Amino acid sequence: MAGDRYVVLGLAPARAGWFAEVARWATSGAVPIDFVKLVGVEEVRTRLRSGRPFSALVVDGGSPGLDRDLVDLAAAHRCAVLIVDDPRSGRTWEELGVSIVLPPTFHRDQLLDALRVGARPIARRDEPPAPLAADDPAGDRPGWRGRLVAVTGSGGVGRSTLAMALATGLAADPRDRGLVLLADLALHAQQALLHDAGDIVPGVLELVEGHRGARLSSERIRELCFVVPDRGYDLLLGLRRHRDWTALRPRALAAALEGLRRTYRLVVADVDADLEGEAECGSFDVEERNGLARRVVADADLVLVVGQPGLAGVHAQLRVVRDVLDRGVDSARVVPVVNRAPRSPRARADVSAALAGLVADVAPAGLGSTPVFVPERRRLDDLLRGGEPPPAPVVGPVTGAVRALLDRLRPVPVGSGGAPEPVAVVPGSLATWSDGGGESAGPGDAGRLGGDGFGEMEAS
Repeated sequence: MAGDRYVVLGLAPARAGWFAEVARWATSGAVPIDFVKLVGVEEVRTRLRSGRPFSALVVDGGSPGLDRDLVDLAAAHRCAVLIVDDPRSGRTWEELGVSIVLPPTFHRDQLLDALRVGARPIARRDEPPAPLAADDPAGDRPGWRGRLVAVTGSGGVGRSTLAMALATGLAADPRDRGLVLLADLALHAQQALLHDAGDIVPGVLELVEGHRGARLSSERIRELCFVVPDRGYDLLLGLRRHRDWTALRPRALAAALEGLRRTYRLVVADVDADLEGEAECGSFDVEERNGLARRVVADADLVLVVGQPGLAGVHAQLRVVRDVLDRGVDSARVVPVVNRAPRSPRARADVSAALAGLVADVAPAGLGSTPVFVPERRRLDDLLRGGEPPPAPVVGPVTGAVRALLDRLRPVPVGSGGAPEPVAVVPGSLATWSDGGGESAGPGDAGRLGGDGFGEMEAS
């Protein structure tokens, strides 16, 4: 179309040779482009979000701000990304989702050919296009993925302790030993304290940073986690300071979570209950601060919402359940857990009835399970301070419920392209749970919660 041209953003160090050369071509009319020279990543982000259409972003391969978040932001605004290769970087550009790579010294015709192949010309009367949806992690191909269980709840309900107990129970199965990860993804991380970790690095910051420009191998991901040998699971340490969330880029975070699920069969994530985003409160900064919890809860196979008995406890738990459902989570994947529950069956029935009556207004179809009751355990802090694992009465109920519910979901292959692992079913293996953590189910765990898999965890 007459009058069409390419509107091109350029990002490179000021002394890059090709940078000045492309500007000269554009000024002299040797190539039909409007070239906008930029020297900072934040300036690129501002331009892309301005609403003006752009054909392409040409980036020097040595630019320090070049990562998957920048590539995805450009793709969301229909702006092609062209990389000027820098042999010194040693990077594989395909991992960032970039398919067009120019040599370090390219000619005018090579640039035009690349623009014709991957970019769109901009008519001078074009209106700003609507941004494309970009909610899925880029560069992550479908394949084998482990289960992700999010454990959340309002402050002071024992969420982190139950996440640790769940990881301990899941890793107790010989089939999953060494394949379970406890990931501390809360803004105020506490798992390092609960595990008496002597080190504070590496952790989630290093994991996300490693995924900014590459796809880490499973071996490298395991190197960023700590082995807890006496409990059979690995531990990913959390943020060292609350303000470190500013270093977590959304796309790199999404890729890091996918990397964890490619490496481990079961990932237990300890996350906050703050799920507000820009749509709810009008603040993009709040959405980025809550990025860890929002991403994990949205992707999780199961979301355990921990609460406590009592008027205030049930109210706080209901509020978190409502926020989780508003995040788009299917109610069948939400499991209420009542920590420090009373031992009396009558008192537990009262809590179940109160929670069921309140949940009916926000989830008419019901939640994935009736409440899972975890009994009060005296001197639990003393046990954890001494390095002891969580006791069986704490581990048993939550582990049994999670395993039964995961078994009802689509089976996960034991390896890439492998068949689901066979599980033996013991005849007559309907189970009941006691405060002592005992179970009557057989090794196959096929009937852990009775006939429909959703019975209450009451004392035998």
